Amino acid sequence: MENRARRTWVLGGSLVGCLVLGGTLMLLPPERPTGGPAPAPGPAAAQAMTAVVAGVPAALPDLAALIAERAERVRAKPRDARAWAVLGAAYVEQGRRSGDAAANYPKAEEALRTSLKVRPRGNAEALEGMAALANARRDFRAGRTWARAATEADGARWTSYALLVDACSGLGDQQGAGRALERMLKLHPAPAARARAAAVYRDHGRREDAAAALADAAAGATEPAERAAWLERAGQLAFERGDVEAALRYFQEAVRTDPDQRAAQAGQGRALAALGRTSEALSAYRIALAKQPLPQYALELGELYESLGLDHAARVQYDLLRERVRGAAAGGVDEDLVLGRFEADHGDEEAVESAVRRLRAEWRARPSAEVADALGWALHRAGEDEEALWYAARAMDPEHGGGLRSASYAYHRGMIEKALGLDAPARRHLREALRINPYFSPLAVPSAREALEELGEVPVDEDVPE
Repeated sequence: MENRARRTWVLGGSLVGCLVLGGTLMLLPPERPTGGPAPAPGPAAAQAMTAVVAGVPAALPDLAALIAERAERVRAKPRDARAWAVLGAAYVEQGRRSGDAAANYPKAEEALRTSLKVRPRGNAEALEGMAALANARRDFRAGRTWARAATEADGARWTSYALLVDACSGLGDQQGAGRALERMLKLHPAPAARARAAAVYRDHGRREDAAAALADAAAGATEPAERAAWLERAGQLAFERGDVEAALRYFQEAVRTDPDQRAAQAGQGRALAALGRTSEALSAYRIALAKQPLPQYALELGELYESLGLDHAARVQYDLLRERVRGAAAGGVDEDLVLGRFEADHGDEEAVESAVRRLRAEWRARPSAEVADALGWALHRAGEDEEALWYAARAMDPEHGGGLRSASYAYHRGMIEKALGLDAPARRHLREALRINPYFSPLAVPSAREALEELGEVPVDEDVPE
């Protein structure tokens, strides 16, 4: 009965009262009293709409204004397919920026599917929204399917190809990502598109190209939220190469530019911890988690506490991690990768076995370098070192998408090789990890140094700071 009613109001374009009975508008924000037609977008909503349609980050207050404005619009004009598509895309962006998937992603999906029911053909905006939602949920196979459908509906939209790049990269499909990237840059060789390309350059080990693309994007950004997003990514790149002072500057500037840039706040925690400014690092992580409680931040803060011998505080963060994974699942988000990493490093024997099962499923779903690395490490922790080495090597194989120079990947491979008695390659990869970034983990860096001492070689050259 409910499904039949829903089909009636979506396809028949009935009155707003019927829409409420159908159920979709129950997912919208509370209606503001109004005595006339839906008003034109205010400055904040218009600003967010420009960003959302252009596929760039938007400020959280502006997104809230846009959502309220588009909700009024679809109440007044329930067959406005574009308004539904923009509303759905705004919910996706709000969920991504706030970390509250459960509160935003179901509403996003309902709005986007309503748009597609109202206008099932040629609706590239709604198809893009579905691709963005699938990518945000880490369902990259669905993301690739929706993004391809968007490119077929309108091949001139660079934003569709940007989403296709993201989906292919998430699947470890480097050839597909490269083709989509080439098409995207032909359509829109502007800084915003180059910022999206930076992730592909990074994954291919082209850090200088990635940094240059992000610098251009930050310089060309028209709104603070967009500029802050590119600065945060530049900070990530700097931290990955061990330049923690530069990373900290990028993260600090990102937060000054947009105080809601919580990824940069967590980045500050990472960089400050590497610099030995522990109290400031803990504060930065707490601020990030208070506003965007992502499982990854909880894991990083927990490991920092553990490195300081504060085991109870670490357990509190690990409990928060589990809670946030459950919350993300309620919004359809797959957090099995971060949960598997946590279980492999911090769980008992049963948890490690769970990590192996979880990450095998992830590998089947998306055989990317980051999943290969995580699965290899979980297998090592489970005592399956020969199989573990295959995955660890795969994560670092440029022929299979492993072009990223990652200290963590090199550390995992070196430890697995050490367990197998392969002392020479173990020594080489452990030293490589510390050369790439001697601050990559508050727990793993001391472990790498200890392993090198056991192998008979202490990392004392100038490339490996003490």
